[in-house]
Amino acid sequence: MPNVNRPDFDEPREQPGFRCRRARVSRQAGAERLGLSLWEVPPGEAAFPYHYHLTEEELLVVLDGRPSLRTPSGWRELEPGEVVSFLRGEEGAHQLVNRTGEPIRFLAFSSCGEPDVVIHPDSGKLGAFERRPDGGGLRKWFRVDDDVDYYEGESPPGRPLN
Repeated sequence: MPNVNRPDFDEPREQPGFRCRRARVSRQAGAERLGLSLWEVPPGEAAFPYHYHLTEEELLVVLDGRPSLRTPSGWRELEPGEVVSFLRGEEGAHQLVNRTGEPIRFLAFSSCGEPDVVIHPDSGKLGAFERRPDGGGLRKWFRVDDDVDYYEGESPPGRPLN
């Protein structure tokens, strides 16, 4: 069984500026419609880009360290034990960065199990995710500027024979 005191970090992230470790605890425990991840972020790194979800709510609990939180209201420092929620939509946009000299750890809870759309406002991207319990399914990123008309590329069906 998973244990947050002895995590199995099953999702390492190695992108410069976003290096961190993630233990997908709820998946490890067999959950299908609840998300719980333990994150560990080294000094000078961000857990993820600034983003918001259109269908998923998140709740964050700081375990260790003092992460910097970016929201639409600006930046602020969090303290151990602090709990922060991120609603769906633009008002729930967030990013956590470790500006300290020690690793930070936090738990992130989320509603999941349904398809989700994620917006990255800084880079102008939109992500579409199927969110299967096993982590599989559709997972695609697009540039918002690539928007096309609903009917672009579509052809009307042939007429029935009389």
